[in-house]
Amino acid sequence: MAAGIAEARPGIGRAIACIGFMGAGKSTAARSLAQALGARAHDVDSVIEQRLGKPIDRVFAEDGEAVFRRTEEEVTLELLNAPQPGVVALGGGAVGHEQVRDALENHLTIWLDVGLELAWVRCRDSNRPLAREQSQFERLYRAREPLYAELADAAVPAECSDRMQPVLEALNGLPPRSKLLWATNASADYPVYIGAGLVTKHGFWPPAITGSRFLVTDGTAGRLYGDLLEPLGARIRIMPGEQSKTIAHAEIVWTELVRAGMTRDDVVVALGGGVVGDLGGFCAATYQRGVRYVQVPTTLVAQVDSAYGGKTGVDLSEAKNYVGAFHQPSAVLADVDTLNTLPATERAAGYAEVVKTALIAGGELWERVRAGADPADPHVITACARTKLRIVARDERDAGIRQVLNLGHTVGHAIEAATGYAAYRHGEAVALGLLAALRLSGQEDLREEVAQLLGAKGLPTRLEHADPDAVVMATGRDKKRRGSGEVPFVLLDAPGAPRTGCAVPARDLVATVRELAG
Repeated sequence: MAAGIAEARPGIGRAIACIGFMGAGKSTAARSLAQALGARAHDVDSVIEQRLGKPIDRVFAEDGEAVFRRTEEEVTLELLNAPQPGVVALGGGAVGHEQVRDALENHLTIWLDVGLELAWVRCRDSNRPLAREQSQFERLYRAREPLYAELADAAVPAECSDRMQPVLEALNGLPPRSKLLWATNASADYPVYIGAGLVTKHGFWPPAITGSRFLVTDGTAGRLYGDLLEPLGARIRIMPGEQSKTIAHAEIVWTELVRAGMTRDDVVVALGGGVVGDLGGFCAATYQRGVRYVQVPTTLVAQVDSAYGGKTGVDLSEAKNYVGAFHQPSAVLADVDTLNTLPATERAAGYAEVVKTALIAGGELWERVRAGADPADPHVITACARTKLRIVARDERDAGIRQVLNLGHTVGHAIEAATGYAAYRHGEAVALGLLAALRLSGQEDLREEVAQLLGAKGLPTRLEHADPDAVVMATGRDKKRRGSGEVPFVLLDAPGAPRTGCAVPARDLVATVRELAG
């Protein structure tokens, strides 16, 4: 038995609890976990049916939901509080009981995260009493999702419910009050760790990542945190800033890796913000035709966005991110305490990506952000990361739904390119791009609200350092341009309702960008 699995084994009074909505695969996950651990799997719903002597749909029909809920609470607490509880698959609504939520504090809780559409497809033709009417089903889903997110030590996509052994290994040594998000893609799965003090206090390193570590960093992040990642095979430093994200700097990194003796058994560690992550990941994707890398993001923009999803690359003077590769990391370590050393301007720049993600996600994340939540709150960072990972899982190669993540970036990237990547930080350019996208979407009230949120954090709401016509010209070189020459935009019907592939008339784009400069 692997060491990671041995350490995750339930002990006396400690269970592994699987939570999640209807159709998430909790019972399947519990069996997979139990098999890996040599433990016993318990299914709360099955025990309820045995105790009451009838299927759950008949319990609802003959005895009422109140009887079911009382029994659900009793059975769940009995199984969790047993001397040898093993692995317990909870009912979808069990987290609605306060005593159950309190009990879960003492156990390892894994959320099987199922998308609403998939959950409905799996449940609509079943005999589940709460899956007979779609609107009620959706209301329940949205009401319960925040509870699952709050209670979970780990969130695992429902598609992975039958292969939980790697998740157990990734949980080995997880520091207190940290979260694991399991990322799944067509090419690779990997763990994302988020928590305060993850590296700075606990010195955590993913147990499955072996080999010598070769650090790629900038002078600032390397000085502050490089020693915490020892032992290192080498340290390679670049200058901070977007101007370092070039082929010339990639050649420097490749050359230093060769001179330091890095092999394909070793791992690149990208420590820093989005520039370091993109450059380090690109060098890992291309060095010896591909080696592993670990992202250790230390800026807000990287922790909420750029560290996840496997997009790596460098800029050309003509356009941003024009040369690159899809190459998924082997792990991401997001220590939110590293944000404490960020200058206010860098933290503000990251806030633009928080707002972008919240607009895409809608729901509770948007409500948190519009209410003034601290963007560096671990709950906000985790919610942003989970939003991006869910999208990337459906479209790793940016052929469809993943393009929603480009909201605000078409104009934002054009602003960066038109100013030589020197006048605006990435997040500052995205802030302006978001305002342009909302104007093009016809969302006047929402645009005003977003402008107030951005301005309150010190982000620009007017284009002051670029020729608007040059910005419009730069949008024509966007990397998502189609063969027809048309650049598709992401527009927004409402928070949580983005649209991809939208054609924007040239006159509307010109007017919108000029308005930004007005």
